[in-house]
Amino acid sequence: MFITPAYAATGPAGFDLSTVMGFLPMIAIFAVFWLLLIRPQQKKMKEHQKMLSVLEKGDEVVTQGGVAGRVTKVGEAFLAVEIANGVEVQVQRSAVSGKLEKGTLKSL
Repeated sequence: MFITPAYAATGPAGFDLSTVMGFLPMIAIFAVFWLLLIRPQQKKMKEHQKMLSVLEKGDEVVTQGGVAGRVTKVGEAFLAVEIANGVEVQVQRSAVSGKLEKGTLKSL
């Protein structure tokens, strides 16, 4: 045989640095993914839950469907929202997408 087999030199107790170096790109991608996508989404969700928990009668809100109105009754899971004079609808608390500034809905 003209070519002798070549054996890779490993560190103490079989530690292979190339295995660790192979995982570094995956760890870096996960860290970037966490910082750019997951963390901001969790922060936004926490702020939304806080906004929903402090809703009270008289607040002006807009639903995910784009319907704006004034909260007239507050329940555990549902809100009564007046969308026009004398017209109330029941919406789930989670369907409220945002709280409007006081006085935004002048027609009610």
